[in-house]
Amino acid sequence: MGHMVSLLLASGLALQWLVLRALGLHLPPGLEAFASGLAIFGAAFLLSWAAEVAQLDVPRGVALAGLAVIAVLPEYAVDLYLAWQAARDPAYVGYATANMTGANRLLIGVGWASLVFVLWARTRGAAREIVLRPAQSAELLALLVATIYALVIPLKATLSLLDTAVLLAIFAWYTRTLLRQPVEAPHLVGPPLVIARLSVGRRRGAIVAMFLGSALAIFAAAEPFAESLITIGRSLAVPEYLLIQWLAPLASEAPEFIVAILFVLRGAATEGLSVLLSSKVNQWTLLVGALPLAYGVSLGRFDAMPLTETQAREIFLTAAQSALAVVMLASFALSVREGAILFVLFTAQVATQLVPEVAPSLFVNPREFEAHAAYAFACGYVVLSLAWLANRATRRGLASLVVTRARVAEDGGAA
Repeated sequence: MGHMVSLLLASGLALQWLVLRALGLHLPPGLEAFASGLAIFGAAFLLSWAAEVAQLDVPRGVALAGLAVIAVLPEYAVDLYLAWQAARDPAYVGYATANMTGANRLLIGVGWASLVFVLWARTRGAAREIVLRPAQSAELLALLVATIYALVIPLKATLSLLDTAVLLAIFAWYTRTLLRQPVEAPHLVGPPLVIARLSVGRRRGAIVAMFLGSALAIFAAAEPFAESLITIGRSLAVPEYLLIQWLAPLASEAPEFIVAILFVLRGAATEGLSVLLSSKVNQWTLLVGALPLAYGVSLGRFDAMPLTETQAREIFLTAAQSALAVVMLASFALSVREGAILFVLFTAQVATQLVPEVAPSLFVNPREFEAHAAYAFACGYVVLSLAWLANRATRRGLASLVVTRARVAEDGGAA
């Protein structure tokens, strides 16, 4: 009975927002952020439970990737809207890249790091790393290739259909690889077990309803949640660019962060990291690749989306952070120490961006300081990546990544 109450409570949290929207009610920014945030929270529970039960019918990787796609829908909606508007107002090009780079860096610097911290706290220090499965070499290899390619984008200073073709090809390979993995029976407890005990037809219907209902709730709540936070930020005189780069992505990334942390709290830390790893692959391939398409369709011709020096620098910084994350995961594990490094570097970099904005009088040239600091952190990420590569175990891990992927492909992902 308690598990059924949990299902009903999570459903109620998600549905209350849909009812408010259907009635056309609009709340003050604070209450709007609270109500829409509750909807996202409830939908995140439903998504995590649906993904667990879905593993009875589809490969684990496909279930988690599907969950990641739904959880990241708000980010796609915001970024594609900004790219569409960029064809009509050049200022929106900066907003689109700001939102994309902010979301990607938050995912690693806050998302990945928070999972190992939560695991460490949950186990009272007994567990100090999250270990990935060999079958997840698909995600790592896709992220590695996409990251290497992303380092080329700042040199071109454009986002073009060439980038779309390359990044979508990486995403297509990644998706095809997941579909070839075998179906494994998951260990289910709590609400997922209640759903799993239904007849096959009812179980599958419930899974579909949970996925679609959660997607609808997240999609309906994401924009009001982000807009409410931005409104609150503006009332505090926070610059709009920073709101778009950091506050809006934090709001739109909330569903996947909550889903991943719920997995860790339920003793499924590997699945939690898998969700955020899959989200990173999705955002670094499908999302970035879709931006030139949205821009071109809105423009009426497929010209390349131009990037300013600031935007190219932000993409370089994001790619450099991604490179460090990939080499850290070459051992198929993320430790508390590595999570701390990612978190400290991320927060320190954001601080060098925020302080000149809120206290420009402290700097002779705030914009120049921001630029120099961003390049310094990007170079720092690259240097640390090389330092990790100096470790023989890391080099062996990267070298075996392709081999592991080939072996997993040969035996259908049974590893």
